[in-house]
Amino acid sequence: MTLAEVVLSIMFVGLVAYGLFGGADFGAGIWDLLAGGTRRGARQRELIEHSIAPVWEANHVWLIFVLVVLWTAFSGAFAAIVSTMYIPLTLAAFGMIARGAAFAFRKSITTLGMRRFLGASFALSSLVTPFFLGAVVGGVASGRVPPGIAQGDVVTSWINPTSLLGGVLAVLVCAYLAAVFLCEDAHREGADDLAEWFRLRALGTAALTGLVGIAGLFVLRSDAPRLFSGLTGRAAPVVALSVVAGVAALWLLLTRRYVPARAASALAVTAILVGWALAQYPYLLLPGLTIEEAARGRATLVAMLVALVVGAVILVPALVYLYALFQQAPADDASHAVEAPGSAR
Repeated sequence: MTLAEVVLSIMFVGLVAYGLFGGADFGAGIWDLLAGGTRRGARQRELIEHSIAPVWEANHVWLIFVLVVLWTAFSGAFAAIVSTMYIPLTLAAFGMIARGAAFAFRKSITTLGMRRFLGASFALSSLVTPFFLGAVVGGVASGRVPPGIAQGDVVTSWINPTSLLGGVLAVLVCAYLAAVFLCEDAHREGADDLAEWFRLRALGTAALTGLVGIAGLFVLRSDAPRLFSGLTGRAAPVVALSVVAGVAALWLLLTRRYVPARAASALAVTAILVGWALAQYPYLLLPGLTIEEAARGRATLVAMLVALVVGAVILVPALVYLYALFQQAPADDASHAVEAPGSAR
């Protein structure tokens, strides 16, 4: 493995982490949107807010990490992507800003009308942001971002069958991950009825995602033949692992084993992302920019690698502790418990 591939692999780990943690974060907002009216969906929204409030900002650290590494170590690819895909990237950025502002402000607003407005802004932004990010991935994976500044079509690069497929799958995967994660959160809070609510939605979303994925194979065969060939060729074992892990996650959900269901679901999503990377290897931008061609000089790569190692020593333990801390069972007198209507505090 070359130095450039090592740096890119570390960046890809950050991309997978963002897909899992940031994806579940966005998905929680989607279930906030679909929870129902103000009274009927109050308990679901309370659980969602309690689950994501401690980590929603930390999740986006992974996106910043990916962008900084790409910008520094593979600046040519970064310039090509952001200049060709500036429309969906800008829309995604606005979605993140609107989502974060709405999530922060709606907790301090007392008027019902404004709370509903901010809640709708948070939920709708949670829906459209992963769609735009998935559309960007679809455009890159289908070879619609050539090297150079704005050399690709700024419209058809992200409005095309593969990008639309990527956007829809991104939304579905985010919703699925969030539902699986929230099952255990609800169960840990003693709200088994909410755990069941999210379990049924996780199963339904998984089935819909599988159907879209099968249909997507036909889309890729006609619209992105290079990617299709890679997925059904060298990446086939990893794609098969994703399918097996997905089936295992469904079985674990059916048997209400929520913690291992989380692990199996995370493995399924990770495997499909790895499959995408293997499918277009050794190209960073299909069909004409390889990883080695996109990489900066050795001095830059060495400096980046040292910075990544030092940063990981500081950041990773802190993030692990943060995630673990808020996965602990609450104390008996915890004031944040999600209770059924009519139950005593």
